[in-house]
Order: sequence, then C-alpha cells, then structure tokens
Amino acid sequence: MCTKPSPMTQRGVSLIELIIFIVIISTALIGIISVMNLTSAHSADPLIRKQALAIAESLLEEVELMPFTFCDPDDANAASAVSDTGCIGTNQDNAGGVLGPIPVTESRGVVGTADPFDNVADYAGGVAGYTINPATDIAGNAYPGYSVKVTMLRVGAAFLGGAVSAGAALRITVTVTGPGNTSVELDGYRTRFSPRI
Repeated sequence: MCTKPSPMTQRGVSLIELIIFIVIISTALIGIISVMNLTSAHSADPLIRKQALAIAESLLEEVELMPFTFCDPDDANAASAVSDTGCIGTNQDNAGGVLGPIPVTESRGVVGTADPFDNVADYAGGVAGYTINPATDIAGNAYPGYSVKVTMLRVGAAFLGGAVSAGAALRITVTVTGPGNTSVELDGYRTRFSPRI
C-alpha cells in the first residue's frame, strides 16, 4: 500500500516566508552597518577631546599652584604685605582693578625667560583674558590645532558668603578649543588663605 502525504505535513518554506525573512535580515544588517559606519567616522573625536581636556587640566593646575599674593613676588614687601597698600611697587592685586601680568614684561613659562609669570593673577590677561594660540606647555612645546583662553573673575564676596572682599577668591576658567570646534571648559577657584602665598 502506498500512502500519500497528508496536506498538513508540508515541508520547507513558502516563497512569502522566504521574502519576509530576507527583508527582516536586510533591515537588521543595514542598522548594524550604519552604527559601525558612524562609530568609525567619529572614532577620532574622543582622542581630540581627551587631548583638549589634558591641556585644560594641565594649565588650570599650573595657574592654581602659583602664589596669590597682594604684591608681585618680586616686590620687596611681598612677604610682609597684608593688603595691596603694603606693596612698594605696583601691586599685583591692583586694588580690585584688571588682573594681568605685573610688571607687563612678564611672560609665561618658556625655559630661560628672564621674567616669568610668578603670581596667579599674571595669567588673567586683563578683561579679554589670556590667550595661547597654539597651546603650549610650560616648557614651550606647542600643540598645533589647539588654542587656550584663561579668564579670571573676582568672586570672594559671592563665593565666601560676603565674609571677605571680592578679591580674596578668584574663579579661574580655562577654555581649550581643538580641531573640529571641540571645546573643553574647566573652572577652578583660588583663594588667598594667607597674604603671603
């Protein structure tokens, strides 16, 4: 006896099922390839951002580690002055005026500089801020494609609840701009906790 297979025991896939399977797999592959393409196209961005962050952190630390005295450290009364009126020469604190290098001949960090920055306020650069383009480290090594701007704001009265003068604390903002308009901004505070440091 020969028996015919029942219509219910069909084997294989129909043409419609095969087309639906191909469409689903194609859609998934397109999504995966798009994500991979986007990731590889932007793979350099983290490196640029990390370099900009390293430059900003380094310069902010450099500025914050400088003395914050009433007088320029070259002033004969720098070690004893307890206000900006105690300075013999032009005082660094400038009686609440524009911050900047005092004397104006001071410059930043190049090895062998005769008159280097020696006070936190030297980095302020006045109202416009202090700009380094291209960015350089303290030894003078340049980072082409990156520029740096340092600005300072007197915030003693606001920062310390009005208990001290505005000049007793500085808010230091370091902004680094890198390739592709990558920008990193860091803020730090420097307080005058002793007149002589």
